[in-house]
Amino acid sequence: MSVFHGWECLSMSVYTKVAPEQLVEFLAKYSVGKLVSYQGISAGIENTNYFVDTDQSRFVLTIFEHHQADELSYFLNIMAFMAEQGIPTAHPQADLAGNYLNHLCGKPAALVERLPGNTLTQPNLKQCQVMASTLARFHQEGMTFPFYRANDRSLDWAQQTFELIKTAITEQQLALINDEIAFQQQIDWTPMPQSVIHADLFTDNAMFDGEKLTGIIDLYYACQGACLYDLAVMVNDWCRNSQHDLEPTKVEAVLTAYDKVRPLTDQEQACWPAALRLAALRFYLSRLKDAIMPREGEITMIKDPKVFETLLIAHRKKAKRLPLNGDLKPCH
Repeated sequence: MSVFHGWECLSMSVYTKVAPEQLVEFLAKYSVGKLVSYQGISAGIENTNYFVDTDQSRFVLTIFEHHQADELSYFLNIMAFMAEQGIPTAHPQADLAGNYLNHLCGKPAALVERLPGNTLTQPNLKQCQVMASTLARFHQEGMTFPFYRANDRSLDWAQQTFELIKTAITEQQLALINDEIAFQQQIDWTPMPQSVIHADLFTDNAMFDGEKLTGIIDLYYACQGACLYDLAVMVNDWCRNSQHDLEPTKVEAVLTAYDKVRPLTDQEQACWPAALRLAALRFYLSRLKDAIMPREGEITMIKDPKVFETLLIAHRKKAKRLPLNGDLKPCH
C-alpha cells in the first residue's frame, strides 16, 4: 500500500511532516536511488523518524527536533565508529559530498542504513545476555573514541527539571524527587570507568533477529559517562517486570554476561544500587516533564512516568549490592 501518509498512525511521534517532493529532493543529495515509499516509525519520542525505501536499498531518515549540528556530528561519528569496530550499529549514509548530516524541512537530518530484525518488547534471558555482553564491548571500544560530549541528562539537568515541574506534582512526588537528588549529590562518579555511553538503551533501541543482535540504534543521547550508569539504564528496562520491579534472574544474567567482557571494579559493584536509582530518576523526571509540559507536534507519544516512579521507590527500599563479589563498602 502507499505509505506517503504514514503520519496518520496514532502511535507515532511525528513532529515534522515530510511531503514526497521534499523527500525526493533530499535523496537527490545521495547516491541511494529513487524513492519508492516512506512511512513514519512508531517508536521514539524525541525526533521525527521515517522508514525510507528506494529502488536500491532501505534506510531510516531522522529529522532532529532539538539537537544542534555540532552534537549531531558527534552522534553520527559514534555510529560510524562503532559499526567499523564490529559493534552492530546502523552506519550513517554519506551524501555525495561525504557528509553524514544534511537538512530537511529546515531542520538537521540524517539517513542511516536500515538494520534487519525488530525491536523487542519482552526480551528473553538469552537476548538480555547478548545485549549485556555487547554493551560491555561498546564501552570497551568507546574508551578510544576521540571526541567528547558531556551528558545533557546529568544530575544538574535533574535539578533544573525538578525546578520546572515541582509546582505541578504531588507532595509525595516532591518529597521523593527532592530526597533522591540529595542522595545522588553525595555520589562521586568520576573515579569510575568512563567511556562513550548510549544513555538510552531501552529495548526499543536494539534490533534482534531471534537471539542475534542486529543493531544498536538511536544513539542521540550518547555522551561521555560512567559505564556503570549506562548498564543500569539498560537493566532498568530490559530486566523490569510487569510490576515495575526488576526480575532477579534476568539481572544476575545481565551482570554476569557484562562482567565476563568488561570486569566491573569493586567500586562499581559497591555503587550498583546508586546507579540503578540514578537511572530510574533520570527517566522518571523526563517522563514527568513530558506529561506536564508536552511538546507541540503532529502526533506525540508520552510515556507513563508512573513506571519509573514505582521502580525508583522499589530501588530505594533495597540495599543489595551487585551480587558478584563479597562485602564492599557502600558507594559515597
